[in-house]
Amino acid sequence: MVRKTLRWLLALALLTGALGTATARAATAAEPDIEERLLSIPGMSLIEEKPYPGYRFFVLAYTQPVDHRNPSAGTFQQRLTVLHRDVSRPTVFYTSGYEVSTAPSRREPTRIVDGNQISMEYRFFTPSRPAPADWTKLDIRQAAADQHRIFTALKPVYDKKWLSTGVSKGGMTATYYERFHPRDMDGVVAYVAPNDVVNAEDSAYDRHFARVGTKACRDRLNAVQREALVRREPLKERYAAYAAEHGYTFDTLGSLDKAYEAVVLDYVWGFWQYSLLSDCDTIPADAAHATDEAIWNSLGEVGGFSFYADQGLEPYTPYYYQAGTQLGAPAIGFPHIERKLIRYGYLPPRDFVPREIPMRFQPRAMHDVDTWVRHNARHMIFVYGENDPWGAERFRVDKGARDAHVFTAPGANHGALVAGLVPTERELATARILNWAGVASPSAEPRPLATYDAELDAQGVERESALRP
Repeated sequence: MVRKTLRWLLALALLTGALGTATARAATAAEPDIEERLLSIPGMSLIEEKPYPGYRFFVLAYTQPVDHRNPSAGTFQQRLTVLHRDVSRPTVFYTSGYEVSTAPSRREPTRIVDGNQISMEYRFFTPSRPAPADWTKLDIRQAAADQHRIFTALKPVYDKKWLSTGVSKGGMTATYYERFHPRDMDGVVAYVAPNDVVNAEDSAYDRHFARVGTKACRDRLNAVQREALVRREPLKERYAAYAAEHGYTFDTLGSLDKAYEAVVLDYVWGFWQYSLLSDCDTIPADAAHATDEAIWNSLGEVGGFSFYADQGLEPYTPYYYQAGTQLGAPAIGFPHIERKLIRYGYLPPRDFVPREIPMRFQPRAMHDVDTWVRHNARHMIFVYGENDPWGAERFRVDKGARDAHVFTAPGANHGALVAGLVPTERELATARILNWAGVASPSAEPRPLATYDAELDAQGVERESALRP
């Protein structure tokens, strides 16, 4: 009798298990594929899918209004990418503030929370540019509305917690998005985000360059920069040959001479933006007795000679337009260089934008954002690099801000990360990110939930003009 009962129970268990498996398979089969779910969103279309182990990666286009205040005034196609992990995981909304990369990548907060990542191309960076281009529709509020519409469209698919993040201009973008749509995100991690509240007052940058690094390193850099202007004529001849070889033109700036000086005046800023104090050993130690070749090579290694040609400036016209209309831009002095050696000085954004595009500066835009962050920031982290010039004017939090933090990574440049903070701050920042994403474990030490992937997580500092954050 006992044996019959056991056989009956075993058969029942097998039958129940088989039915459960069949039901699960049926449910899985009935659940739409993630590609189907994404493409079922009105206005969303697929450009391509690229494989990556453990993820699905989609390059998409989304129909956006040119003017969110007047949606009937036309549309454009905005690129975005989706690094899909699992709908049960939190989602990180990333923007560089520029073009979007179409190669799979994962930003630091995405690795920390082991989440999905949505990356958006900023409006007016090609190919996400309306045609014809009405440049008055390129402002921080329109861009924040782009992000809000994408979030609203994707939230039903990715219905867990959301964080926004960005680096440099992307960090600014994440902050502006929070300013105008503070109920969308559950947290914000903004990296090395400049905050030029009063565009005409830039003494913070001069103070930064007077104390950054060591005196020995500053002296080396200043001497090379000055020597490059002393030798302007022979080095400019070399620049002309270089430009002719590569087909570069200088219509936007107006002359090769002006472009050469811009390269030279970027030199010290560019070093501290991209390099570390340990890299000072690569700078010529005795500039006055260095060869032309050594001065030329050092200028090229730190900043490069192609950026101020028309061909280098054109992709960044949207940034310089915004810098000259809302964001502001730095202006610095050069006390170690005689005035007679400087013909043009640190150039304003207007010089980098074709003259047929009108520009008018709006001084209240950054003041509004700064005031809001100081007194209303919620669940926000700002990370800066100690040596990065762009951090000289930074975001700060004040009374009224809640669970908002500003951290500085010792010795770091424009590539500062949470991982580079001192241990107590690193643990605090990581814990807050995990908590905001809804994946914190009270009993576990705060650390990234995803294993480091050398290809997916490589985040080098982009080597572009020092005048571009």
